[in-house]
Amino acid sequence: MKPSLETLLKEVDKREEELVNLLKTLVAFQTPAPPARNTAEAQSFVAAFLEECGFTVDRWNIYPNDPNVVGTLKGSSGESYRSLIINGHIDVAAVEADEPWEEEPFQAVVKDNKIIGRGVADMKGGLAGALFGIKLLREADISLPGDLIFQSVIGEEVGEAGTLECCRKGYKADFALVVDTSDLHIQGQGGVITGWITVKSGQTYHDATRRSMIHAGGQLFAASAIEKMMKVIEGLQELERHWAVTKSYPGFPPGMNTINPAVIEGGRHAAFIADECRLWITVHYYPNETYEQVAAEVEEHIRSVAEGDVWLRENPPLFEWGGASMIEERGEIFPSFEVDTHHKAVEMLSRVHHEVLGHKAVIDVSPTVTDGGWLADAGIPTAIYGPGDLQNAHSVNEQLSLEQLKEYTKVILAFMYEWCHTKR
Repeated sequence: MKPSLETLLKEVDKREEELVNLLKTLVAFQTPAPPARNTAEAQSFVAAFLEECGFTVDRWNIYPNDPNVVGTLKGSSGESYRSLIINGHIDVAAVEADEPWEEEPFQAVVKDNKIIGRGVADMKGGLAGALFGIKLLREADISLPGDLIFQSVIGEEVGEAGTLECCRKGYKADFALVVDTSDLHIQGQGGVITGWITVKSGQTYHDATRRSMIHAGGQLFAASAIEKMMKVIEGLQELERHWAVTKSYPGFPPGMNTINPAVIEGGRHAAFIADECRLWITVHYYPNETYEQVAAEVEEHIRSVAEGDVWLRENPPLFEWGGASMIEERGEIFPSFEVDTHHKAVEMLSRVHHEVLGHKAVIDVSPTVTDGGWLADAGIPTAIYGPGDLQNAHSVNEQLSLEQLKEYTKVILAFMYEWCHTKR
């Protein structure tokens, strides 16, 4: 490691208070989602921070008062050297009024060598460390040959995929690092897709007709959509069990690929036979699968179930998949991705982690999901690497070890330096 870089890493320890204050500032911007539509002020702070570091900033609204911010620092020899995206989300998990926080959630405090506040683990700690690393590089007047792109995006907590909008705008790099909660593990992830299954009758019947549709001799070919949805749910349970037996992925315990019947809506009034029933499901799938693939498997199985029922055969279930927002559309997609352990950037990040921290990096898979899938889906080699653990993400009294925050900041600083000094 170059002497100039080693000097910068020592600055992280010397300026710990400044790093912590940066994280406290980010936490103080109240950006919970839901309700969302509250990130503009925080994003203005990030944009100004990047501009002070010499970045050209692109800012645009995804939703009112919820803008994306992307800063680009053009390398001195960008055509010849590797480029890097650092990606993180500015929104945090919601805080309910009755949660027993020991301190004010949005006024972060330091206790027992930990910083406590909403979002410190998920994932303003990741944003703060990366921003502080950039600041140290710029203050040292270190010029990076490769391009560095910093993305502060909205909506990750509610499936609004600010990162997808960055990809649609054409932001690309040779590698992307999502600085979300990973406990300093280098990770890929499985995926999540939500869907709605609808069972619908072509005609509505009065409650008094029920006897004619369920008893011998009634002669009325009709059914309750709610009762028929019970068969659909049984079919989903059958498929879930089948997946648990027939599918697996290294690093995941068996049965992580689940189908959750999360919300059910049906019927219109107690005086009517239910003519429509909608089931909202959440499907978790493995890193080597796609959301299109698993959605097709669910549809194929449920259509087979419907073929075995005389009424559902004539009134087959309908399917709607995904969505761009859990708030606006009641739907979301988080694509999966695998980490290529032989990719030059992954090898470099693993080596830098070892050199800086003195122990080998863990390369595994996240049990949750991040926006990293959208970057990978856009053809950008991607990994997750950030401070904080999932036990603290979304939790009451959310906290992050100060030592891990400093460790992460050192590693991300050194990685940005080395990767952007790597020739193509």
